[in-house]
Amino acid sequence: MVFVPSLINPPVVLDLSRGNSLMRWMARQGVRPLLVDWGTPTPQDRNQDVAAHIEDMLVPMLRALNQPPALVGYCLGGTMATAAACLTPVAGVASIAAPWHFDGYGDALGPMSELWDQSFEVCDALGLVPMEVLQAGFWQLDPRRTIAKYERFARLKPGSAEARSFVALEDWANAGAPLTFGAGRQLFDEFLSADLPGRGKWQIGGKPVGPEHLDCPSIGFVSLTDRIVPAATAARLGDRHDLNMGHVGMIVGGRARPQLWEPLAHWLRMLRRTRGPAR
Repeated sequence: MVFVPSLINPPVVLDLSRGNSLMRWMARQGVRPLLVDWGTPTPQDRNQDVAAHIEDMLVPMLRALNQPPALVGYCLGGTMATAAACLTPVAGVASIAAPWHFDGYGDALGPMSELWDQSFEVCDALGLVPMEVLQAGFWQLDPRRTIAKYERFARLKPGSAEARSFVALEDWANAGAPLTFGAGRQLFDEFLSADLPGRGKWQIGGKPVGPEHLDCPSIGFVSLTDRIVPAATAARLGDRHDLNMGHVGMIVGGRARPQLWEPLAHWLRMLRRTRGPAR
């Protein structure tokens, strides 16, 4: 299994701690999990957009493996995994809280477009999109919830397990490398504004990509309560598994194992029976 994280935020959340790690748990289920790390871009990488990350980095890596892997993507990583599966053979593709129909953001598109307009010149000059710009966009999706979670944290006992868990998650959410300017521009202009993927207009290397072009088993794990990636944005894959958990909770929350980890492992075992070992 190759796990594709989002370009936004580091992949640490998938291996958050010894007692709360999707990667470690999958390894104990007889799966060989490989986790992609996108590294840290520099201004010299400014023109590398989302498509280039797939075409120049992800697809060559997949082709270097001994056999086609099961490809699992989280958040924008699920968008990228779906596209990559259209370009090179894989055993199957699973997306978790991944957007495809970006017009499903609805009224939130206006504030995000305004944020990009305000940040464009600075990002262009830097050749990068700092994490602070992306975080500001996330906060605008649900500002009340952002304030409420810090109010709740203030009531926690210092040093408690719950407080430490909160800090670990916030460290993850507010850390991470910047996006290249090209990836930010494609995300805001071609995905969020123009919805090229949702309209079936996204191409990589001249080849159209999208769920309708997949020739492998596919499944989407969709949160019905997600504010970061609303259910309305989900791709129409071969199968769909709905969850009543938040965007991060479905990976590391108290109910993550029965609601996501175990169904994902079951799907991978089904692939193994029908297509050979998922590596």
